[in-house]
Amino acid sequence: MIPALSLSQNSEPPAAADSQQLQQAAQAFEAIFLRDMIGVMRKASLGDDLMGNSGSTEFRDMMDDRLADEMVQNNGLGIADLLVAQWKGKL
Repeated sequence: MIPALSLSQNSEPPAAADSQQLQQAAQAFEAIFLRDMIGVMRKASLGDDLMGNSGSTEFRDMMDDRLADEMVQNNGLGIADLLVAQWKGKL
C-alpha cells in the first residue's frame, strides 16, 4: 500500500524522506498505468493464442506485471518524473 502524501502550507524544500516517498508513489502510479496499458494491448490481439490455456494466461499476466515494473525502474514513459516535478514543491 502506498502511504498517503500530505500537502503543507510552507514553501520549504521537501525533506529527503518526503521526496523519496513522492518518488515511490509516482513510480507505483506509473507501474499501475503501464500494467493497465499492457493488459489492454493484450486484449487487442488479432488471433488465437497457440497455447491458449489458463496456465499460459496467468503466466502472461505475471510477465506483464514484471515488465511494467522493469519499465518503471528504467525510466518507463517518464510519467513518474513528471509527477515528481509537479508535486515536489507542494509537499
